[in-house]
Amino acid sequence: MFTLNSRAIIYGRHLDVAQRMLDFDFLSSRTPSVAGLIDPNSRRSSVTKLFFGGDEILVSIYPSVADIPADLSIDTFINLASFRSATEVTWEAIHSARFAHIVIIAEGIPERDIREIIAYNDINANIRIIGPATAGAIVGGTLRMGNSGGSLDNIVASGLYRKWSVGFVSRSGGMSNEMFRVIGTRTDGIYTGIALGGDRFVCSTFRDIVLDYEQNPEIKMIVMLGEVGSRDELEIAELLTAWKITKPVVAYVSGSFAEALTTEVQFGHAGAKANADEEKASYKNTALREAGAHVPESYADFGDLIATVAQELGIENPGWAMNAEIQKKLQLIVARKSTRFTSTISDERGEDVLYNGRPLTQYIGDASIAKVIGALWLKRDLPQYALDYINTIIILLADHGPAVSGATNTIVTARAGKDILSSLVSGLLTIGPRFGGAIDGSARTWYDALYKNETPEDLISRMKKSGNPIQGIGHKVKSKFNPDGRCDILKTLAKAIPSSMHLDYALSVETLTLEKRANLILNVDGHIAASILDIFVSIGMTPAEIEVYIDAGIFNAFFILARSIGFIGHALDQKRLGEPLYRTAWEDIHYGE
Repeated sequence: MFTLNSRAIIYGRHLDVAQRMLDFDFLSSRTPSVAGLIDPNSRRSSVTKLFFGGDEILVSIYPSVADIPADLSIDTFINLASFRSATEVTWEAIHSARFAHIVIIAEGIPERDIREIIAYNDINANIRIIGPATAGAIVGGTLRMGNSGGSLDNIVASGLYRKWSVGFVSRSGGMSNEMFRVIGTRTDGIYTGIALGGDRFVCSTFRDIVLDYEQNPEIKMIVMLGEVGSRDELEIAELLTAWKITKPVVAYVSGSFAEALTTEVQFGHAGAKANADEEKASYKNTALREAGAHVPESYADFGDLIATVAQELGIENPGWAMNAEIQKKLQLIVARKSTRFTSTISDERGEDVLYNGRPLTQYIGDASIAKVIGALWLKRDLPQYALDYINTIIILLADHGPAVSGATNTIVTARAGKDILSSLVSGLLTIGPRFGGAIDGSARTWYDALYKNETPEDLISRMKKSGNPIQGIGHKVKSKFNPDGRCDILKTLAKAIPSSMHLDYALSVETLTLEKRANLILNVDGHIAASILDIFVSIGMTPAEIEVYIDAGIFNAFFILARSIGFIGHALDQKRLGEPLYRTAWEDIHYGE
């Protein structure tokens, strides 16, 4: 059912469960099995830091199953939702067609819901579903699902970090952890251990799992721990009688003491209640024994009987002495410490600085600042149309003369004798809603309008009622009779971008605003915002990723980067000219009361 390539998605922000799974992976010398978590309360995809051994790794967190990247290799879904939402989450996982295995941890799911899931899965999906109300499952040295196996001490003492010969199945998760230790100290250890779950109706039964064990040549013997209630264990007796199970089965059904009580007993599991004689523990133990299973007289004898059968098969316990390798791994786990910062774009620790995983020297021959921007800002290798567009806007935005507020501030600061850095910062701090800061606002306008299916007419009407201008529309000097040449250049470059949805929308808005005033053109800010959004769509960014970049202010970042070139130029120009301290003339100031 599970292999070393199996990777899981955990539903719910259960970082403790994810960490325990990763610790098991580390002890088992396999690659990390946790491919990500789903946090339904998050607005967008993000990452969190967890440990793999002594080192931290980044694990993705997604808002929903639909947000998981299509190319992410996953086959197991661990449903840790509450009982209120577990049914809905399970259906989402089934219909996604992404998973071969689903493990439902939640208790308290309505019986009707789980019976509908079982019926649908049997006919349509054929997914291995374990649970509900399960503690999970574990495959020795391969995959740990949920908290199955218990503490690391129990994992090590039971030898679960390696794959052995015994297939174990139980209803109870807590008893499974105890049985792992029992089996691990009396045989060579667990191959697979599964807790089916304690609810009355469960998606995988003893029959399903034991038949899987029968067909697995690496499993030499089967251990089953049943409980009072249901007739599921009787199906194993029938399979033994029919010789459909040929491997030795050591089985015990717990709960026989309830038959000595004068009142009806309901155990902790919803299914652990005998409603007929054949559901009683003693009846099922007798049936299993008569069918050929090895059945002890009491649970106290269970471990010894397991050891006897194992010896007859030549399965020997290797002894779980703490070998040096496992001891070293445990020491790394205990001594690990969280880092204070996270960086995913560059790394200077090797011989060559890495930009997004590639050596810095690989960018030099390209002579393209846009490639570096793609690596450090977007963590992507950008296609040529995106490189051409970004390189061009850096050039077009670099300067717009000394009269604009940012350049003026830079010039005044430089003439006051301040250094280049101070002069540059003085100009940069001027950037805001009225100067150079409109690209972010424009991007948000185009993106939200399209996302909400708002027509250009509705957008204009809404913005008019709000009293706010449409950022990206309008110019103080340029108009449809005096066009901005930079916009023509951008429009031509944008033709190479596969998607044009945002630019088409912005141009539709411009058509309507020009009917009101000639200077209400789609300006450079509006053009850049729309086309960068189209580039994001074209390179495959998800809506959640685009939201992250809009909120982070990446659109203004293009203006800041480009205009820094111009501001430095103005500061150097003033230094070179030797211009004196600037003082505003009295005649340029109105002194009023």
